[in-house]
Amino acid sequence: MDNAGSSDMTLAFELDALKSLADPNAVFNDARGWTEYVGVVSEKPTYVVTNFTRKHRVRQDFFSGPRGVNESLENVKRQFDTDRHVFVGTTDEDRAVAEETGWEFLPLEQAAGAAGWELTDPDDDSDPFAEETRDDWP
Repeated sequence: MDNAGSSDMTLAFELDALKSLADPNAVFNDARGWTEYVGVVSEKPTYVVTNFTRKHRVRQDFFSGPRGVNESLENVKRQFDTDRHVFVGTTDEDRAVAEETGWEFLPLEQAAGAAGWELTDPDDDSDPFAEETRDDWP
């Protein structure tokens, strides 16, 4: 069986990689077309991941919960038995964790370029609906 173009894949995004995408919800919806499972892992507390995914309407099949990235990737790999396990990240640490846990590492820029996903500035946490300055406010 040829695995090229196979959807038998589990795709995990590191939270900072997900934050670097202009439209995380659209990315997850797109990824569902060619993956079996897609989720988020992070060293950050569970509520940080949950708040971000809710705010951006991201429906994840798994997330790291109280565990760190390393343990989360190991658990996900055991629970989701697919031909490929691909971890999308942004740092050398992300690459090292992928190698330690037997996941394929894919740099965010490469993934975004291949899939046509738009990137944004990860440090820009501004909410377009939360205008701080109002001229008519006392």
